[in-house]
Amino acid sequence: MAAIDPETLPRHVAVIMDGNGRWAKTRGLPRTAGHKMGVDAARRCVRAAGEIGVKYLTLFGFSNENWARPKNEIFDLMSLLRMYLRAEAAELHSGGVRLRVIGRRDRLDADIVEMIENTERMTANNDKMHLIIALDYGGRQDIVEAAKQVAATGQEITEDNLSAAMMTAEIPDPDLLIRTSGEERISNFLLWQCAYTEFYFTDILWPDFNRDHMEQAIIEYACRQRRFGGIEPNVQLG
Repeated sequence: MAAIDPETLPRHVAVIMDGNGRWAKTRGLPRTAGHKMGVDAARRCVRAAGEIGVKYLTLFGFSNENWARPKNEIFDLMSLLRMYLRAEAAELHSGGVRLRVIGRRDRLDADIVEMIENTERMTANNDKMHLIIALDYGGRQDIVEAAKQVAATGQEITEDNLSAAMMTAEIPDPDLLIRTSGEERISNFLLWQCAYTEFYFTDILWPDFNRDHMEQAIIEYACRQRRFGGIEPNVQLG
């Protein structure tokens, strides 16, 4: 794997973790097995991002549309979330990682909300890396709720005011969005924030995703020119 130049390293990487069910199906296993392996992949991803030097990492854990899945699968996903929070909170803290969770919390079980809030408080002053987990999150909902907040204060609805009212306020927009499993869409994830994000799609199923795959995505990102609506450097218009 080629060396990663710190000068071209994305500050914020967002990841849509997709393919757990397909990973399990190809092995004749229940979907739960795929989700469990997906949790292991999330651990690898967090550690790899920290070692590489990524400052912000956002993982799309559960969308507000995912409530339509079978009840037994939702139960299993929430059980895995509990397991992750119990097992990883202390390690995140000792590693200097700050955890933040974005999305609705009123539909999560009370014990999960309590674990989230405890971990957020414990890690609040850490700044080696920021880990943001999106749970019961939807990009459209985020925009609508931000607009309501701005309107309620009587402020003018501007880009700056809307951004400040988003669930991601004070978090920089993603530089790079990675989606696994071969799907090429962003599925209502960080719609506002991804206006100028570079997208990287890979056929790798999420449970198989590792540090090498993350490094490959970052290396490809480094080869792209981000113009933000402008023109290429040193190119003169005729």
